[in-house]
Amino acid sequence: MDAFSFDTTRSIVYGIDSIDQLAERCKHSLGKRIFVVTDPGIVKAGLIANPLARLDEAGISTFIFDRVTADPPEVIIEHAVEEACRFGTTGIVGIGGGSSLDVAKLVALIAGSGERLQEIYGIGKAQGPRLPLALVPTTAGTGSEVTPIAIVTTGAHEKQGVVSNLLIPDFAILDPRLTIGLPPAVTAATGIDAMVHAIEAFTTRSRNANPISKALAKEALRLLGGNIKQAVLNGADVEARGAMLLGSLLAGQAFANSPVAAVHALAYPLGGHYGIPHGLSNALVLTEVMRFNLPYCGKEYAELAHCLFADMAVSSSTDRAEEMINRLAALCQQLGLPTKLSEVGVAEDKLGTLATDAMKQQRLLVNNPREVRFEDAFAIYQAAHSISAASRNR
Repeated sequence: MDAFSFDTTRSIVYGIDSIDQLAERCKHSLGKRIFVVTDPGIVKAGLIANPLARLDEAGISTFIFDRVTADPPEVIIEHAVEEACRFGTTGIVGIGGGSSLDVAKLVALIAGSGERLQEIYGIGKAQGPRLPLALVPTTAGTGSEVTPIAIVTTGAHEKQGVVSNLLIPDFAILDPRLTIGLPPAVTAATGIDAMVHAIEAFTTRSRNANPISKALAKEALRLLGGNIKQAVLNGADVEARGAMLLGSLLAGQAFANSPVAAVHALAYPLGGHYGIPHGLSNALVLTEVMRFNLPYCGKEYAELAHCLFADMAVSSSTDRAEEMINRLAALCQQLGLPTKLSEVGVAEDKLGTLATDAMKQQRLLVNNPREVRFEDAFAIYQAAHSISAASRNR
């Protein structure tokens, strides 16, 4: 077995109403002046009212930065850092979806170290130190609460990532009740996003591919596959919500150590150019990337098939892999997600631009089971553009 390393969040608290533990944990590890990073939707939904009240009761001063947007641009991080430094913060709490958690990570790092955001893009460039950090996810998809990655929109259409173990928080709290208000479409897209994390972590060609990540990926798919329909159809089912949240975390731990690949590389330009949410971007290219990879990792897909679809009856390895891809495509359709790029406004004459931008994501493409060239990326976008993957017969 090859050497590997595995890093994750030091303390993870999971359970219904576990958000009630936030104040006590902050009191002991984040100090008396806490900068809370979130978005307007979280504030409007009232998800932070009770945690803020408990922080106040504990004698902790808070500053609420609620200007996070989806796929946050550099200016959002820069403004947040300025506010955090002006407040004299002793610790950062991120509450929300992946964008809020990513911004919280970067604020903790930059406010603590004084580094410039533009100088730490890439792998292992951040030096630190960072401020104490806690993360509380309100979606079940990104797994950001256990990953060393933060994604930022740079320029008009591109995304870059900061990758450093300094971004892994001191603790994370996962309370299924905080995800109950997610609309069905968001629940579906973020759930597929988590599945992508698990699938790509299991099949990655990263030098740090390891058995821990593989085991976590399998369990993540079992939880996600067994509960996503119920979570979408009955969003008040706290058990299904909890299973999705835990599945997202396990998938996050898997890909944090065994990095993702071409699905993410081709998804990023869709967000950059068209503002398509990250989870949906992944869903739109997932099965076409899997079909492209199939000759190189069919056995691995077959191994995952029964984790994701427990009732799968197809016997041979090749048939299981193909059936898994077909059923994933059908699942996206059943969950009400768009299945074609043309359905979300992607112009056919822009596919070359998307392919060009996807090729810039070499940090991710190097992990793919099969080498991806420009013409391959273009062909995948073409296949995903106009023909419903669920109805195609290959």
